[in-house]
Parts: sequence; structure tokens; C-alpha cells
Amino acid sequence: MAVTAEPSNHLEHKGYNRGLILGLTMAESMLLLVFCLLLVAAAIINNERTKALSDQKSLQQQVVAAQQELAAAKLERDDLRQKLQTAEDKLKQAHEQLQALTLASVDREKFEKEWRDLQLAKQDLQKLKDSGITAETVEEFQKTLVVLKENQLPEDAAALSARLKELRAAETSLAASKPHEWPPIINLSEADGNYFRSGSAELEAAFDAKLRGAVSDQIADALQRYQVDVIEVVGHTDEQPISRRGSNLDQMVMDVLDGKKSIAGVVPADNAGLGLARAVSVANALKSEGKLKGATILPLSAAQLILPGDVITTGQAGAEETRRRIEIRIRRRNQEQHVAR
Repeated sequence: MAVTAEPSNHLEHKGYNRGLILGLTMAESMLLLVFCLLLVAAAIINNERTKALSDQKSLQQQVVAAQQELAAAKLERDDLRQKLQTAEDKLKQAHEQLQALTLASVDREKFEKEWRDLQLAKQDLQKLKDSGITAETVEEFQKTLVVLKENQLPEDAAALSARLKELRAAETSLAASKPHEWPPIINLSEADGNYFRSGSAELEAAFDAKLRGAVSDQIADALQRYQVDVIEVVGHTDEQPISRRGSNLDQMVMDVLDGKKSIAGVVPADNAGLGLARAVSVANALKSEGKLKGATILPLSAAQLILPGDVITTGQAGAEETRRRIEIRIRRRNQEQHVAR
């Protein structure tokens, strides 16, 4: 029995020791947890304290700013009071001086009459302003009256309206009795010695000189005479086919028209392209003339479609010098708003 009890006591003592160690470990864990909670609480409290200090500082700054604004407002108020007092003193002094003045009865009546006239004029002026009539408008009316007198026209509105109707009727009658006069079309064909280089849009020297001389003078005279501002340069060809497969017209035409590249490098692939290239070449020559500076020059192509005399072709093939031509037409600009490219 003694041998059996000894191990049992040993086991009990060992279990007690284990329980003691486990208990100490849990206690330490609880202390550690409490310590961590205290750290978190301290951090939260510190954060709230910092935020409170920041808010307090911001409020203090706002209070200082408000106090400064209040002080400035008080200074401004005191300054306004002083100015008001000064103005009242001056007004009182002026009133006393006015009372001290003694006018004779004749002078007083004249003064009162002029004062009434001035007030009436002021009321009339205000009525004119309310109706939209300004000093500039009155000045324009005066200029109009001068023009009417110079042209012996009546100044009365009704009489002037009747006279204008008579003039319009006379103008309509005159226009109806006179046929309309159109600007001439300038025809520059190879048959008249106006040549381009063969198969090209380059101008021959004689043709270029003619465009910059007699032709531009004729166009300038027509622009002035017919009061027009658009010059159309239309390139025409004959019906000989062009044996080219490739063309660089689309890539180069804008640079040539702007003067950035030479027309010599343009390669058209058909008669429509050749007509346009030649029209661009002529347009560039005309644009260089100062006498045509105010006009818009438009290069166009009619290809081989239109015969001389504004007749559509029926298919006459072959080389014809009279069909290889440039037509220059002038007209007035369309009234629709143009779109800038």
C-alpha cells in the first residue's frame, strides 16, 4: 500500500504546481490587457486634448480678428461722424451766408425766373432720357438736319416721308426702263496666246506678265465700276485624256494656294484636276497684285464640260486651243455668313 500511495501524492503535487503556473500566466495576461487598454485610452485622451487645443487656438484667432474688425469699424464710424459734422457745419455756414445776402426785387425776380426755367429744362431733359434719347442721338439728329438742308429736303417728318417715296418711285421707274448691266467675263484662251506649259499648270512668261498687267487693271476697273468683291477664276480644258495614274493635287493644292509650294510640283491625274491647278496658278498671280487686294479670288475647275459660250459639251474629243482657257468672272459676295477654313 505504501508503494501505491507515493506516486499518487507526487501526481497531486505536480497538478498543483501546474495550476499555480497557469494562474500566474492568466494574471499576467490580464495585466497586459489592462495596460494596453490604458495606452489606448491615453492616446485617445491626448488626441482629444490636441484637437481641443487646436479648436481653442482657432477660436482665439477668430476672436482677435473680430476684435480688429470691430476696432476698424469704430475708427471708420468716428471718421464718418467727423465728416458728417464738418459737412453740417459747412451747410450751416452756407445757409447763414445765403440768408445774409440781400437781393433787390428786380434781381430776385430774375433769379427766380431763371431758376424756374432751369427746373423745367431739367424735367424736359429727364423725359428725353426716359424715352431713350441721349446727347449723341441729338447730335446725330442735328447732322441729319444739316444733310436735309443741303439736299433741299423738307425737315418735317411727314413731308420727308412723302418725298422719299417719290424718289424711290422714280428710282424704280428708272431701273425698269434701263436693262441691267452685268460685269463682263474675261476669256483668256490659248487661241489668243495665253499659254501654260504643256501638260502643266505653270504660266508661260508672256501670259504671267499679261495677268499682272492689263488683265489685273481690267479686273480692278470692273470691281470699282460694278461694286463687286469676288473674282472667280475658272479653269477649262479640252477633252484630250490625261494618261497619268497618280496625282498629288489633293496633298499640294492648299500649300500652293497659300504660296508655300510651287505650282510646278503639282501633278493632276485628269482634266478636272488640270483645270483646277491652272485656275490656282492664275489666282496666285492675281493675288500678288495690290490693286486687287480687297477682293476674294476663288479658283474653280470646269474640266472639259463647258464649251465657249456656256454650252455643255456633247463629247467632242481632240485638241482644241479655244477650249483650253481661263475665264474670269466677277460678282458680289453672297450675304450668307462665310465659314473660315
